[in-house]
Amino acid sequence: MENKDQERESKPAKTISRRSFIRGAGLSTASSVLLTSNAFALEYKESLATGKEFGSDATTIKMKVNGITKSLSVEPRTTLASALRDHLELTGTKVVCDRGSCSACTVYLDGKPVNSCMMSALDVGDKEVTTIEGIAKNGELHPVQEAFIEHDASQCGYCTPGMVMSCVHLVDNNPNPTLEDVKDATRGNLCRCGTYPHVFKATLAAAKKTN
Repeated sequence: MENKDQERESKPAKTISRRSFIRGAGLSTASSVLLTSNAFALEYKESLATGKEFGSDATTIKMKVNGITKSLSVEPRTTLASALRDHLELTGTKVVCDRGSCSACTVYLDGKPVNSCMMSALDVGDKEVTTIEGIAKNGELHPVQEAFIEHDASQCGYCTPGMVMSCVHLVDNNPNPTLEDVKDATRGNLCRCGTYPHVFKATLAAAKKTN
């Protein structure tokens, strides 16, 4: 019995390194965000990181935004939302929760809605970004934008750009959406003012105009 106790005492205790702790904490946080929020508005698919590796210093990249290719210098920590707002002065994209829970920062990446606060600017690559500023064409508002004005579908305005982006994507891809389709399309968009009924009416009205 004494020998077994001595063996237990002689075994070194397992230690947790700072690196392993941070790695585990990061994975837990990322998993929680993806499970409890609409982080990428569409289906999330896990994939291995590929492509060019960047150092810790700022890097000059090219990004195609609203049809125009622009050069900007970003650090590895720079999110797409920050690149748009702070580097390109496209402030229509709002950052509210900054953790992928409210979708106020929704933009399109090659035509698909994503939460720009959850994406690194360096990961955009050659994909095209479309922001709320790029929805209007030739000086004319998109029917969804017009309907939001007509149906008073915004109050404080923080969620409005993200709501519009989600609803425009629905209308452009589904010419005859139902109320349930609109609710599903905006399921990740959080409105603290509670303007959802007006958003639904505006989107359905816009869909009728585009037919």
